[in-house]
Amino acid sequence: MTQDRITNLEIKLSFTEDLIEQLNKTVYKQQQQIEFLYRELKSLKEQASSGGASSLKDEIPPHY
Repeated sequence: MTQDRITNLEIKLSFTEDLIEQLNKTVYKQQQQIEFLYRELKSLKEQASSGGASSLKDEIPPHY
């Protein structure tokens, strides 16, 4: 009885460790995406303020 409980706990621990590893990988990938998007946004803001267009309202939408 005690051995079965220990075995079940070891199995649960193994699944939990795998889940935590998967979650860590997911969080890491999301952080990379956030950093990439942050750099893109910063670049777009710099382009807009450095004389690309005086205002977004002055640009013609792409469907015209």
